[in-house]
Amino acid sequence: MEKARLTPFPREQATARTRLVSSFATEFLEIRAKEPSVHVLLIPGNPGIVAFYKDFVEELYENLRGKASITEHGRLFSLHEQIDHKVDYIEQEFQHSEQPLVLVGHSIGAYICLEIFKRLQKKVKLCLGLYPFLTLNKNSIKQSAIGYIARSSLLSKGVSAFVSFIGSLQASLTRSIVRRLLGPSWSVTAVEATCSHLLRYHTMRNVLFMAMTEFTKLTEEPDWNFISTKQDQIAFLFGVDDHWGPLAHLEEFSKRAPGVSLSVETEGHTHGYCCTEAGSFWVAEYVANLINTKL
Repeated sequence: MEKARLTPFPREQATARTRLVSSFATEFLEIRAKEPSVHVLLIPGNPGIVAFYKDFVEELYENLRGKASITEHGRLFSLHEQIDHKVDYIEQEFQHSEQPLVLVGHSIGAYICLEIFKRLQKKVKLCLGLYPFLTLNKNSIKQSAIGYIARSSLLSKGVSAFVSFIGSLQASLTRSIVRRLLGPSWSVTAVEATCSHLLRYHTMRNVLFMAMTEFTKLTEEPDWNFISTKQDQIAFLFGVDDHWGPLAHLEEFSKRAPGVSLSVETEGHTHGYCCTEAGSFWVAEYVANLINTKL
């Protein structure tokens, strides 16, 4: 079990909201500062469920000392539709805003952030990628297996049906199964998000569809020309043993775009950092320090 961190005052709570963006009802998780000096937009990884990032968003707000408004924006589409939807949201919400906009993307969210940055270069001041998934790792057996399942309609339906079956059980039994499968390090927040949001047939089908479109697009190399042009406004945090963003990709960045801020997390957290309190707290502190340094 993780130990709860003691704080002298109650932590500001992130609020879940739903808004229409491009005619789609879209779920948000946000904390609004009274006098913000910057706005942080968090783009989650697949499965794009904002509830997984609640601990991280609240801790990031605390680390930025309440001087930043933080919004997490999630919706399940294809990869291309994800990017279009995020751009529409920014143009809708920040058309007249004078606050610097910082994009923070986790996993495939880091790739989405780069694509948003390309389209909205005047609005975005900083682009941060956490455990980034930017191109396929041909040496990863896990990625090959996920890709095989995602490309098969029959297997995708089977996996989704099994997942939804677990979600249809009595709540206490579902929670017990999830806790046993995922391990004791997962936070209460992450377990509840899994049970209430992920274990649904159509959600899992869309997760696998999104993965299929990711794997198709990410056979390409990153846009090195754009990254080199904006390298002083881009930063990435890699993990030591992360098949989605292996250290070989970090080495490639150091050669092709040496001005990009590159860091390696060595505290023992995983690609799914947001699923543990310790990971959420550590990464939130890292992001806050980087924002304070850069801006």
